Amino acid sequence: SADSVQVYRGMDIGSAKPTPEEMQGIPHHMIDCMDIDSPGFSVSAFFEMASLCIKEIQSRGKQVILAGGSGLYVNSLTRPLNFAIPADEGIREKLEKLYDLDRQRAYEQLFQVDPSTASRLHPNDKKRIVRALEVFEAGGKPLSAYGNDFQNTRENPPPFTSFRFCLTMDRALLYERINRRVDFMMEAGLLQEARRIFDAGYDPDLPAMQSIGYQQLFSHFRGECSLEEAVEQIKMDTRRFAKRQFTWFRRDPNLVWIDVTEHCGDSEWIAEQIVKELDHISEDIHGTSHLG
Repeated sequence: SADSVQVYRGMDIGSAKPTPEEMQGIPHHMIDCMDIDSPGFSVSAFFEMASLCIKEIQSRGKQVILAGGSGLYVNSLTRPLNFAIPADEGIREKLEKLYDLDRQRAYEQLFQVDPSTASRLHPNDKKRIVRALEVFEAGGKPLSAYGNDFQNTRENPPPFTSFRFCLTMDRALLYERINRRVDFMMEAGLLQEARRIFDAGYDPDLPAMQSIGYQQLFSHFRGECSLEEAVEQIKMDTRRFAKRQFTWFRRDPNLVWIDVTEHCGDSEWIAEQIVKELDHISEDIHGTSHLG
């Protein structure tokens, strides 16, 4: 899994974790591997943990399927990203104070120096906004300069060889499906799950507590909005996130896009299209349709 929320134990419904029935007895990795109050989980931490999983799977002669939509998590395993960006506690403390005083101002400041990173972050994402500002102030280069090298102009080898596929569909249909999925999550118990997490008294600035679906319900629990308003905000923020995902992944010229507009929910058809694409790739590389 390359999902930034499914890593947290107890955040099940809101992150759409696969159920045991959906897993069908197949081992799933990088799910339920961190506590909600883990403050230091990052892209680099994900890279280290996921790399160990991948190598273990490959040692058994198995192919690895990486699934999920957190762009940086995917890129960490498929692109030569640079994680050697030192932390500066003094700068970070100053920027955290700036954010706490005026988060919109901090977000706008990031947009001025690193619009690429700002465009994929929500203004409430304190940890990542402060980190991006810290990187720019400490090193003089935007965070995006370290990790968005889709063309690999630095000619560094990627950590793993991969073939990447991205599903797309009509935008109106996608937004309709998002709205329905949020309603389904609420019916499945998202409100109770979020209430349990909220009542546990976690630090609201923890990365896990910024997750879409939970953050909006936390606002409702604090009396800042009605339940109906919170649910509508979840739908709106999820639609915005989906739009940012499209923007992020469309910058990668090596992705194979599969339009599922006419085949929504038909996982067998989608799998067949991916296998066909893999056969074509294999023919180009090996001159045969057999995948090794």
